[in-house]
Amino acid sequence: MDLLVNIDVPDVAKAERFYVEAFGLTPTRRFGAGGVELSGWPVKAYLLRHEAGSIGAADQPRSYERHWTPVHLDVVVEDLEAALSRALAAGAVQQGPVREHAWGRIVVVADPFGHGLCLLQFLNRGYDEIAEPA
Repeated sequence: MDLLVNIDVPDVAKAERFYVEAFGLTPTRRFGAGGVELSGWPVKAYLLRHEAGSIGAADQPRSYERHWTPVHLDVVVEDLEAALSRALAAGAVQQGPVREHAWGRIVVVADPFGHGLCLLQFLNRGYDEIAEPA
C-alpha cells in the first residue's frame, strides 16, 4: 500500500517554487501544465492545477483563501527556526506563535494557496513523551 499527497493549487509553477524553496523538495515528473510530482518527503507530493471556483469534493467549489481542514500536513524538521525562516522567505504566512509542548515545538503556517501546514520539531523522545501503549 502506498500513500500519495495531492495538493490542489491554481498555479503549479508558483506552487513548485514554494515547495522547493520552503522544504527542499525536488521535481521528479511533470504532467504537462497540469501537475508536478515532488520528491524528498517519505511520500510523493503532487501539485495539481485546479482553478479557484472549480468543483472539488462534495460539490464544493475550491477556494484558495486561508481555510481550515481536519486533514493537513505536519512537516517534521530538525531546526524549527531555520525551517520557519525558509518557509516564510518562500511565501508562507505564519499563523501564530511557536508553541512548546512536552513532545516538542510547533508552529502553524499557510502556503501561498491557503493550505495549512504545521512545522514540528520533536524534542527528547517526541510523541513518546506523552504516548501510552495502545
